[in-house]
Amino acid sequence: MSKRTLTDAEIRAQIPAARRRAERLRRTAPHAKAAHLDRADRRIVVELTNGASLSIPVRLVPAVRNASDEDLGEVVVGPGGVGLHWERLDADLTVGYLAGLALGSRVLLRAAGAAGGVARTAAKARAARINGRRGGRPRAHS
Repeated sequence: MSKRTLTDAEIRAQIPAARRRAERLRRTAPHAKAAHLDRADRRIVVELTNGASLSIPVRLVPAVRNASDEDLGEVVVGPGGVGLHWERLDADLTVGYLAGLALGSRVLLRAAGAAGGVARTAAKARAARINGRRGGRPRAHS
């Protein structure tokens, strides 16, 4: 079974909604506003819109580890603030990927799971009430 190919008109019709989603994300989620190479410490520094910054040693980034400081210094933040681009290196890296390198994927996954666990929805509240009437959360059987 093959996937249906969208027509040009169908793709164009999706653009306004995609732009609205992107604008909403730009207003609500931190993204890169600037990036540069700290030559003294050989680190890629990404400044975020929320005032925080990431500083990642170049040696931790396999895609650009062997690049010259001159090439690394020509970093450009992508239009959505989601990624960085080095034209001469033909390299693109997302801010999320760099954060993963800096913090480790386990830390990021744990944080994402914890954030999801504190989400308050009507369905979760209803399930908690039902579980409470039954004596609480079922015990795990090992």
